Amino acid sequence: MARIHVVGLGAVGAAYASRFVEAGVDLRVVAGPERAQRYRAEPTVVNGRPYRFALLDDDLAADLVIVAVKHPQLGEAIELLRPGVGRDTVVLSLLNGIGSEDRLRAGLAGAHVPYAICVGIDAVREGRDVRYSSLGRIMFGEATNADPPTPAVSRVAALLALAGIPHVVPADMLHELWWKFLINVGVNQVSALARAPYRVLQDRDQPARQVMIAAQREVIAVANASGVALDPSDLQRWLDVLDGLGPDSYTSMAQDALAGRPTEVDIFGGAVIELGRRTGVPVPVNTTLYGLLKGAEAAGC
Repeated sequence: MARIHVVGLGAVGAAYASRFVEAGVDLRVVAGPERAQRYRAEPTVVNGRPYRFALLDDDLAADLVIVAVKHPQLGEAIELLRPGVGRDTVVLSLLNGIGSEDRLRAGLAGAHVPYAICVGIDAVREGRDVRYSSLGRIMFGEATNADPPTPAVSRVAALLALAGIPHVVPADMLHELWWKFLINVGVNQVSALARAPYRVLQDRDQPARQVMIAAQREVIAVANASGVALDPSDLQRWLDVLDGLGPDSYTSMAQDALAGRPTEVDIFGGAVIELGRRTGVPVPVNTTLYGLLKGAEAAGC
């Protein structure tokens, strides 16, 4: 039987973990002592069903590791994962941004770390209660993928299929990684500032939607200057996905803002500002969003 390790039982991690458990997969949650104690004390409820996920208590290597923490926790997650990573382990990072795979490759020597994103999942967590109306899909693979894909990618695809998790192995995965970056830079930052659910950004008459689109156009510009061929059709593809999301669900960054937690603004607006500096591309919208979100965090808002 395949073994899967999951680190990060937030909205995304718990939603996918529940699917693997329902499929009968040997799933273990990786957590530090304090977090493990909380998991033991209270079940994780996913769409109304309670799950007491098994916690990792040995050093057997996983076939697949799902990393679903936030960026500030990635360093700790790497340390926790290291004993359960072997030469045949595949590590999928579902973190936002465009840099987690490099950190995982450096920190988990010998593991195979393809690129990965999840798109269209609208999971929301309140305490230990997680709910979602759409699982979206996981897109993953090498930087470029042939048909058939590599054995490691094929193994992961088989596990995702077993759990009923929609997935795609695109020909150009680096393009898709930047496409997800485009999505997050706009929707996460604007929704966090507005403390608003998706319906506000689905409304074509909402000024907030136009700010989101303007921030995403800056990503297209810095991507092109960095040698990545994003174009307006990628923006339209995102808007088509946005229309299908649960209107009353919130982005992860809006959830963090509403809960008073630190946001991931540094890997969104902060990263675009740095890319703009490197490439000479002006990024005034993201500079403004970054400043407002940092100001809100400093004020405890």
